[in-house]
Amino acid sequence: MDVLSDAVATLRIGRPHSSIVRLTSDRALGAVAGAGFHVVLEGSCLVTTASTPPVPLAAGDVVFLPRGSAHGLSGTDAVLLCGAYLLDRSRSHPLLDGLPPVIHLPSGSCDGLRTTVDLVGAELRGPRPGADAMLPALLDVLLLQMLRAHYSESDTGWAATLRDPAVAAVLRAIHGDVASPWTVPALAAEAGLSRASLGRRFTALVGRPPLSYLTWWRMTVAAGLLTASAAPLATIARQVGYTSEFAFAAAFKRSHGRPPGVFRRESAPPGVLSL
Repeated sequence: MDVLSDAVATLRIGRPHSSIVRLTSDRALGAVAGAGFHVVLEGSCLVTTASTPPVPLAAGDVVFLPRGSAHGLSGTDAVLLCGAYLLDRSRSHPLLDGLPPVIHLPSGSCDGLRTTVDLVGAELRGPRPGADAMLPALLDVLLLQMLRAHYSESDTGWAATLRDPAVAAVLRAIHGDVASPWTVPALAAEAGLSRASLGRRFTALVGRPPLSYLTWWRMTVAAGLLTASAAPLATIARQVGYTSEFAFAAAFKRSHGRPPGVFRRESAPPGVLSL
């Protein structure tokens, strides 16, 4: 699995929500525990937040709010496709944490994005058999399309990380098989670099050395498994690359401040996000 897909899959919880809204007057929307988006289907409107300049939207434009920031919509007779995703910030990834609070994707910025928007709109306008399964799947695709469009237009932060062939190869290896007994030499071979070169390059772009990133991601995945499943600790330990349940428990406590069993008992079930 590539890093973007893995980060989204780990962060996303619950079911996404969407609706078609006709904007007949100004509307204020509070912050949500996730991420939201608006697509202008007809007309035009203005999106405002407390921390960013107003963003004018024309028909076909998309605005994505990765942090679910409180915002306002100004306009009349605009028809919008609005949606929201519930996210677990305790299991987040810097690839998503580093996104700006408001992302404006003009019409035509990504063919795949436009196609997905059209499909979501068609499902909402005229529900057909299978819509209950189709719509959440399309909304998940839409989230990935928005992120893909943003990263294709950016050249800083994690966009630069994903474009570095050596570092990207290591990230694909780790996310593709988090349980593998990775070593620095093995990861350097994936990158086609010496161990020293990989260490410098990976740390500069990702913010931590390769094995430190591996351990952090293993503990992030483990937290998700502990919250979402009733699997025994020994099973989860093996799923994230530990042959010893004791070693896994010690690593998890160092990372999360609590033993895995306590973490599981104290983790509240995810709430429900409504539009």
